[in-house]
Amino acid sequence: MKIRSGISLIAIMAATMSIAFAQGADVYKAKCQSCHGATGVPSPALAKAMGVKPATDPSVKSKTEAQMIADTTNGMGKMQPFKGKLTDAQIKEAVDYFRTFAK
Repeated sequence: MKIRSGISLIAIMAATMSIAFAQGADVYKAKCQSCHGATGVPSPALAKAMGVKPATDPSVKSKTEAQMIADTTNGMGKMQPFKGKLTDAQIKEAVDYFRTFAK
């Protein structure tokens, strides 16, 4: 009985994480991809004009999730703030999705 409960809990957690990942991908594609690129790599022209760095850049990879959430919420450089435009959950999900590009 305990094993079934444990397996059920793991399945529920996996489904929840999968849904959050899909939602993060949707938010990223709608709000972030035009500047940050489909795979976390901006176009060279945009990178130069806007100062957007790829997800694999060491200065980006070294940021914590909390720092990226704050940057997205409040804006950074030429990036507009998303506070009030996206929910806290949407921002976190989009950041989590973006961070997968750095791996």
